[in-house]
Amino acid sequence: MADEKREIERKYESDDSGLPDLTGVGAVAAVLDKGLMELDATYYDTVDERLAAAALTLRRRTGGADAGWHLKFPVAPGVRDEIQAPLSDTVPEEIAALVRSRVRDAELVPLVRLRSARDVRHLVDARGALLAEASVDAVTAERLSGKGGVAQWTEIEVELADGGDPALLDQVEKRLRKAGVRASPSPSKLARALEQTAGGRPRKKAGPPPPVTAGDHVLAYLRAQRDALVELDPAVRRDLPDSVHRMRVATRRARSTLRTFGAVLDRTVTDPVAAELKWLAGELGVDRDQEVLADRLTAGLEALPDALIAGPVPERLAAWSRARQGGSHAHLTGVLDSRRHLALLDALDALLADPPLREAAGRKPGKALAKALRKDEKKLTDLVEHALALPPGQDRDLALHEARKKAKRARYAAEAATEALGAPARALTKAMKSLTTLLGDHQDSVLARRTLRELAAVAHAAGESAFTYGVLYGREEARAAATEAELPGRWRGIRSGTVR
Repeated sequence: MADEKREIERKYESDDSGLPDLTGVGAVAAVLDKGLMELDATYYDTVDERLAAAALTLRRRTGGADAGWHLKFPVAPGVRDEIQAPLSDTVPEEIAALVRSRVRDAELVPLVRLRSARDVRHLVDARGALLAEASVDAVTAERLSGKGGVAQWTEIEVELADGGDPALLDQVEKRLRKAGVRASPSPSKLARALEQTAGGRPRKKAGPPPPVTAGDHVLAYLRAQRDALVELDPAVRRDLPDSVHRMRVATRRARSTLRTFGAVLDRTVTDPVAAELKWLAGELGVDRDQEVLADRLTAGLEALPDALIAGPVPERLAAWSRARQGGSHAHLTGVLDSRRHLALLDALDALLADPPLREAAGRKPGKALAKALRKDEKKLTDLVEHALALPPGQDRDLALHEARKKAKRARYAAEAATEALGAPARALTKAMKSLTTLLGDHQDSVLARRTLRELAAVAHAAGESAFTYGVLYGREEARAAATEAELPGRWRGIRSGTVR
């Protein structure tokens, strides 16, 4: 099984003077010589260097205390999450899965070999506890594919111990600078190796030019959502907080862009892609919707006085939540590994590489994008006014739910147009966010009441009191009624700030 750790380190240029004495820096009471170790690492990537372009590093390393496979994700400057797996001849599946959204059907091949002679020092406090590891690395880099060469350099690396205080790195850097040591120009050994063994080839591809036309703005927003889907894939697999929700939002944003801006991108081409985005959003939403509903019901129960809780309601609610959530992460991982999901990513790439532009795509964005937003607003107005004209009940609930979905689409469309339209689009985004929050609370109440009826029926069949479920139902009903009463005033305020 793979292990995970957070790596916090800094790299510096080194000359023949080596590492200055760091005794007395911060809490460093002693510097212990741990000797010389030989490290041999082969870095893997696709032929077109997709991992390197995303600042990801995948290596197989022998020597040292952590021989094995290492995959590193950038978190912040000098901070990376490292996934480690035992040494084997081929890339372990748990590692390969984490780069699948980028690699897809391409092959991972040996790209660069780095051999390092590492002179290690441990920086310890007065109790002998490890604070950081400082090393001087003599590195030889060899390009293994294409027309490349060999490069050599020496660098100083300072890595914080697990749980260490990052302030120590600032203190060490201050001492290094006084000794004439300067920060490395490269964020990693691999980045430097690729630069110096590239055989004269430019490594970085130029990004797209600044958006000018309506089509440029729409494609820039769509590209950002495609990038988010790819970048969030490993975070979802690692079950990182909020990653599923963020991926679902990116999916919805991409789909809304394709649907709203049909005058810019030909929907006969994009509708199949939008349908697949809807499928993915549905798969991503199962666990998230369940989590939101469970939190709402639990919070409602906790707010009740003990006198209003009859029977094993907390236990039954917890059992219901566990039963609904069981196996959801494994299912979601299967979705990300599926041919259907990988084909969707390929389809988005193809769409961006050769977009089906219509006549409006070449126009100035001010008019073309504003027209699309006004069209969305008109549809939303019709839905909200239709819902408000209905009496309270199931039909109104359904109508408000449809209005919520349309408001969310209008919000994402306004986001896509913000760079082109400025303040009016920002105002519309804010207004639509407010409206979707209000309507979202109403829809959550609808789902909560449905669940409470089901739980009450099960409790009654088991000979338990259904009283508490009824109390919770009544509170949810009152909450929904308050939302419906607030909506007309909120809607009038939103209508006064529409895009012109």
